[in-house]
Amino acid sequence: MQIRIVTLFPEFFAGPLQAGLLGRARSAGKLSVTLHNPRDKATDRHKTVDDSPYGGGPGMVMLLPPLAATLRELGHAAPGCDQTGRLLLMSPKGRVLDQPFARELAEELASGNPLTIVCGRYEGFDARLDTIFPTEHVSIGDYVLNGGETAALAVIESAARLVPGFMGHEESGDEESFSGSLLEYPHYTRPEIFEGLPVPEILRSGDHGRIAAWRRRESLAATAKIRPDLLRNALLSAEDEEYLRTLPREHVGKNLFCALVHYPVLDKDEKSVAVSLTNLDIHDIARCSCTYGLGGYYVTTPLEDQLQLLRNLLAHWRTGAGARGNADRAQALGIVRPATSVEDAVTDITERTGRRPLVIATSASGRGTATFAGIRDKARHQPVLLLFGTGQGLSPHLTDSCDAMLPPLARFSGYIHLSVRSAGAIVLDRIAGDW
Repeated sequence: MQIRIVTLFPEFFAGPLQAGLLGRARSAGKLSVTLHNPRDKATDRHKTVDDSPYGGGPGMVMLLPPLAATLRELGHAAPGCDQTGRLLLMSPKGRVLDQPFARELAEELASGNPLTIVCGRYEGFDARLDTIFPTEHVSIGDYVLNGGETAALAVIESAARLVPGFMGHEESGDEESFSGSLLEYPHYTRPEIFEGLPVPEILRSGDHGRIAAWRRRESLAATAKIRPDLLRNALLSAEDEEYLRTLPREHVGKNLFCALVHYPVLDKDEKSVAVSLTNLDIHDIARCSCTYGLGGYYVTTPLEDQLQLLRNLLAHWRTGAGARGNADRAQALGIVRPATSVEDAVTDITERTGRRPLVIATSASGRGTATFAGIRDKARHQPVLLLFGTGQGLSPHLTDSCDAMLPPLARFSGYIHLSVRSAGAIVLDRIAGDW
């Protein structure tokens, strides 16, 4: 394995590269790490490697000539030409380092291709570097460091340890955290009891089948509790999914309510009007609301004939022939509540929860003053009512009185014409979904 580090502070790596597995791999000749300082390529007497940015602003920018000379000496050429290995720039705007990316880099190292890692400093790199060289920006997370050296160490360790022969026990890399998009199970060693805390009995049983099953469940439980987002990409068996359903998990849906608003909404002439109920909208949003565990789903209209139509529909599915033929539909329609207005829905939620809900509008064209993650966080602590508009969308008379508005679902698309039931499903998943 060959890794070349381009850094203004080569002394930063003196200790880490001699310690632990990295140090042993270098001593055994399995890993070669060389350090290259752009300052050595500076041509002025002060060995200058940075300058102030064009256009003004705080900080300094790394100069291109010393950096370019260093990379060319390592054999890197222009994009599209033959060049020596991958060229990584440690940068907060880059591809985030994760286990699949580390494994990808490990395969490069194992095949004999060198890896060049450039550590940024100051305000970063002159943007023309990306035009001159085939760079790949890499980030280790959404935070700011003094330079790329710490990030470079993370790349080196995460990739090198996956190369066969680096750790000695090849199975170690396969059972660690993130190796299968799951966190690792807990470990124990001697003594058997420490300060009254025993090692789990199953690990002392000698039954390797039970131990493997226990470890899998512990891995699933830790991931579900700490990093549920990882489950999105995990390969789960039927047994895994069944076990995950038994675990307690956060249900923000219990504080979340929605209302399908039929007045005031806009018509095609952008006038505030009342529109008729639509059977499909009522049914599908009810099923979504039930799936995500919402506290309630309101269908609002001031028109008495429409309210009576809604009552008849609900009676059919809750207590009539529909209920006898389709229990699932009866359950979904069971959470629907008629309301003459949004304010009536707000009053009902206030009486049910003891607290007035935050009222959040949705729109296909609004600017957005709240985020989906922000509303999810709010729903952890207080009731939230989401308003979905029919017709051509909620009237400004209503949205102006709301506490906030979510951004459009496809805010950068040139075509935003989702049905209200499709939009409702996506919004509920973004806020109340398992991930």
